[in-house]
Amino acid sequence: MTEGGLEAVRADEDVVAASRVRELEAKVRELERLLGRKTMETEILREALEAARPKKQALRLPSPPRGGSR
Repeated sequence: MTEGGLEAVRADEDVVAASRVRELEAKVRELERLLGRKTMETEILREALEAARPKKQALRLPSPPRGGSR
């Protein structure tokens, strides 16, 4: 650990505690999980919209004839 710290200082990099690294890794995992969930929700909603569109068009009433007769 000491060697790694000295190497980081020589390379002009920040030294971060291992507990902070674990904390940030846990945060990244949580954010990746949430992103996956939102992506799945988006796909489900997109599929639901696609399935609903043909039904919506089928429910439309036909247009009146062009001759002006009602």
